[in-house]
Parts: sequence; structure tokens; C-alpha cells
Amino acid sequence: MLILFETSAGFAIFKLLDEKKLQETKTLYIDFESPEKAANVIKLIQFEKFEDTTQALAAATATVEGKISKPLKKLLKRLVEPDVQEKLLVADSTLAKAIKEKFGFDCICNSSVQDLMRVIRSQADSLLQIDEKELAAMRIGLAHSLSRYKLKFSPDKVDTMIVQAISLLDDLDKETNNYIMRCKEWYGWHFPELAKIIQDNIAFCKIVQRLGYRTNAVDLDLSDILPADVEAQVKEAAEISMGTEISEEDIMNIRHLCAQVIEISDYRAQLFEYLKNRMMAVAPNLTVLVGELVGARL
Repeated sequence: MLILFETSAGFAIFKLLDEKKLQETKTLYIDFESPEKAANVIKLIQFEKFEDTTQALAAATATVEGKISKPLKKLLKRLVEPDVQEKLLVADSTLAKAIKEKFGFDCICNSSVQDLMRVIRSQADSLLQIDEKELAAMRIGLAHSLSRYKLKFSPDKVDTMIVQAISLLDDLDKETNNYIMRCKEWYGWHFPELAKIIQDNIAFCKIVQRLGYRTNAVDLDLSDILPADVEAQVKEAAEISMGTEISEEDIMNIRHLCAQVIEISDYRAQLFEYLKNRMMAVAPNLTVLVGELVGARL
């Protein structure tokens, strides 16, 4: 019974010396406590080492997709014997199916095989006779290359940008609502009538930022933010307000909070424009039918 073992350094074929061990997986770890014990259970038959990281990446990508890579094909060809029907233990079921169709091996892939692969991995460096540091370096190099490959060739890459944008838009809305609620409650101690007069949240924050103390309302021009009738109501309410007095430090912190709300609001408008352009580029028909926000969530 043969074992196909995949590593970052290459493909290895081991011979399982005692097939009964596959039925005793609960105590299998005891046989792999040391390199000497492991050598009594399995024996290295063939090892096809990767030439470089590029070949390792190609082999890893093929294995993930359940395909037979060139190094693996080369290794398996050397094992095929017309008169001998060998059993081959494989970790991946899709790869096992592909090997069986191509080379006719009786491939086995089950939980016992997974347990065996796990204990082999614990003694991989000694069994393959590769330096532990070299194997670790190959493992890290392959992991980085595979991550870059997946990121570069992800078919959902464009969709990912839209998903991130709509999620951020939702987060900004939640944060803005929390900030505005806190701002109204905080400034409401000083000028409680203002929140009832000004319904628009951004206009409210702009007025608070400009006013500071409510007594300043009489001397300030608010026409660039509010209509004339609303401005008159604000000035009238400021003169007869029932609010309490607050300190300069309180006003400073409330103004900082209002500045944050306005800044987030401006960024939200910019983000929405970005999302709208993305949606029109990726799914124009859907965008026209249901709109940018609903389309981005689909």
C-alpha cells in the first residue's frame, strides 16, 4: 500500500509497511513520536522535488483544483506497473478520483488516511531527509505565492470591491446616526429647542459648530445654511431658550463632534458616488432596475 504525500518541497511516495496501522489510527501518533519509530511504519520510495517556487505554485494550484500537475504525473508514471494493482492513499478526494481515472490506481481517501497524513507531517523533515529550516522556508514561500496568486486571479475581485463599499456605507450610516444622536443630546442641555426646529442632521451640526453658545445666534448670519424663516425661528428660540449654561470646554468638544459628523457625511457622499460608478460599470442593467444600493447587496 502506497501513500501520496504532498509537501511544499515536492511530492513523496511512501510505502506503508504495516497495513494494519491504518485500522488503528487512534494510537497511530505513538508510532510517530520519533523519526526512528516512524521509519518502522513507512518507508520513502520516491520523492519528486520542485525545481523552484513557480513549479511549486503550479503544483499546489493544480492540487487545490483536483488536477494532476506535471511533477505528480511524472512521479506516478514511474510507479505504474501493468501486472500490479497497487492501492494508493491520497489526502484529497477530488485528486484521488483524477489519479484513478488517469493511472488506474485503487485510490483510498477517508478519515483514517487523513489521520495518517497528519502524523506523517509531524515527522516530514526527517522522513524526507530535508533540513527543517529549508522545508519551513519553502512552506512560507509557497504560502505567499499561493496567496498572491489567489488574490490576483480571483474571479470575484471586482465584486469584492462593491461588497466592501456597501458594507462600509452601512457602517458609516450607523456611526453617523450614533454621533448625531450624541450631539443632539449633548447640545440639547444648552439649546434644547434647536433639534426641534432643524430636522436635517447635517444642517444641525453645521449650525452648532458655527453658533457655539446660543447667545451668539442673534449676531450670526446663518442664511448660507438655513432658509430665512428657519433662521428667524432659531434666533427667536435662542433668546427664550430654557437650556442650561455650559463651559467653553463643553462647547469645544461638541464642535469637534460636529466636525466629525460633517467629515463622515462628506466621505459618505464620495463613497456613494464611487459605488454608483462601480455598479454602472459592473452591472448597469441591474443598477437601472433596482438602484445602486439594492443592486450592490445582491
